[in-house]
Amino acid sequence: MKIDEDFLTRFEEGLDTQNLHDSAIPTSVLGGGEISSVLLIGDDDSVAYKRMPLSSDRTSMEEYTESYHEYCRFLKEAGLNLPEDKTVLVEAPGRRIVLYIAQKKLPPERVGNTLIHTLDQGEIERLIERILTEIEKVWSFNNSHSPGLELALDGQLSNWVWLKEGPVYYIDTGTPIYRKNNVEQLNTDMLVNTTPFLLRWIFNTFFLEDVLNRYYDPRQVNIDLVANLYKEQRPDLVSFAVKIINRKRAADLEPLTVKEVEKYYKEDSFIWAFVQAMRRLDCWFTTKILGRRFEIILPEKIKR
Repeated sequence: MKIDEDFLTRFEEGLDTQNLHDSAIPTSVLGGGEISSVLLIGDDDSVAYKRMPLSSDRTSMEEYTESYHEYCRFLKEAGLNLPEDKTVLVEAPGRRIVLYIAQKKLPPERVGNTLIHTLDQGEIERLIERILTEIEKVWSFNNSHSPGLELALDGQLSNWVWLKEGPVYYIDTGTPIYRKNNVEQLNTDMLVNTTPFLLRWIFNTFFLEDVLNRYYDPRQVNIDLVANLYKEQRPDLVSFAVKIINRKRAADLEPLTVKEVEKYYKEDSFIWAFVQAMRRLDCWFTTKILGRRFEIILPEKIKR
């Protein structure tokens, strides 16, 4: 994949993170997470750019990028399909270094959280089964390689693209969560430092380990996958999805219940809604009181 690095530098230099329409080069948001945004830049709709403004330290960003590539290599070894990609570090004067992960853009209408609104129930069942099959590849890989190597992944619907009559792709590769000899390879300090200042100690002390561990736990990944249906405005599918997962679950996993999925979602949505509220406050304080640039592109308010 060829990416014009000078173009990305010009884009970053002219980017208005809080008013995208005022940016020098047009851009639109395809999606995003807590610390990243997925963008279309300029008039090229063949590439999706994940923008991650994580640190001002060049060495840390280079190490993160190396971890990203290693994580992707391991996911491919596990049997997952990943889009063609390329990484670029962009350093604009006086700002954080930004990691851009360029991915070949796959059809947005085939992303999992869109498909659950367009497919009939039989096809939705096939979609969930296909996703579960892909997830199981990771656990099989871990069983063969642990404790020397363990992979984690986020199984939410928006992280999967099911090409029509084709393969399923995993697209949420930007956070390289994996362990070598039980040592987490992700630089968690970089992630913590992107949270609002007042929350950093709380997040690091009470939430970080739990959040990371859930992505290594097959049962927790399944719960998170089903709970995602609430966020995606399809609560009517929760019981249906629980039945599919229980039918396909490994023999050593306890069956899921709708009650525990609902409880998990309420707790999880409260935490992340609070974090986003604090991040918006942090943005206001940084831009209005301190008069500084706020590096993160805040997502639109999520309907939960």
